[in-house]
Amino acid sequence: MSLWKKHEIFEKHSIVLVIGILFVVSIGGLVEIAPLFYLKSTIEKVEGMRPYTPLELAGRNVYVREGCYLCHSQMIRPMRDELERYGRFSLAAESMYDHPFQWGSKRTGPDLARVGGKYSDEWHRDHLVNPRSVVPESIMPGYPFLLETRLDSRSIADHLTANAVAGVPYSEEQIAEARKDMMAQANPDGDDVDAFLERYPNAIVRDFDGNPKEVTEMDALVAYLQMLGTLVDFSIYDDKANLR
Repeated sequence: MSLWKKHEIFEKHSIVLVIGILFVVSIGGLVEIAPLFYLKSTIEKVEGMRPYTPLELAGRNVYVREGCYLCHSQMIRPMRDELERYGRFSLAAESMYDHPFQWGSKRTGPDLARVGGKYSDEWHRDHLVNPRSVVPESIMPGYPFLLETRLDSRSIADHLTANAVAGVPYSEEQIAEARKDMMAQANPDGDDVDAFLERYPNAIVRDFDGNPKEVTEMDALVAYLQMLGTLVDFSIYDDKANLR
C-alpha cells in the first residue's frame, strides 16, 4: 500500500508522469552521449580514406535522391555468411565522411559496401538502365534517364561547403575548384586532370557513362559506385597482423 502511495502522484497526474519519463530518458541519453565528447575520436582513422571527389559526391547525391539506400545497405556485418558473400566487414572509418551514412538493417538488394571495382562501368550502366538485362531476377526499377540528364555542376561547391561545415576536411582550394574537378574526373583527356589528381591522388579518372561529349548523372553515380570499398588497403593490416 505504501508503494502505491509513492506512485500515486504519477498514476493520477499524466503531466507529472510525462515529466518523469522525460527525466529518466534524459539521464539515460546523457550517460550514453556525454562520454563521446571527452574522447579524441570515436572513429579509428585508417590509411587511404579521403573525402569524396566532387563527381563522387554528386553521384552520392543522386544515389540518395533516387532512394537507392532503401534497398541497398552499405554495412557488411562480421558474420561468416556476410563475409563470404560481400568481403571484409565494414569499418566505421569507411563512412566517416558520409552525411548521412548509408548503413542499414534492411536489404532488398545486395549490400554495396564493397561493390567498387567488382563490375565494369558498362555493367553498371546496363544494370541502371535495365536491371534485368544483367540480373534477370532483379525487381529494381530502371533509371535510363540518368544517361540523358546532364550533370548540374552549378551547386557542387555549395555541397562541398556544407560537408566541410559538418566536418569533412575539404580545403578552400578543393571547394574553389569543385566545379572544374567534377568535369575533369569524367574527362581523362582534359587539361585539368593533373591538377585534379593532385587534390584527390587516388581517384579514378575516366569516362564512366560511355559518352565523352558530356558529363551526365550516370557518370556521377557510376563514379560513386566504383569507389565504394576501394579506399582502404587492407593488405597493410594483413601484413601487420602476420608480423605479430
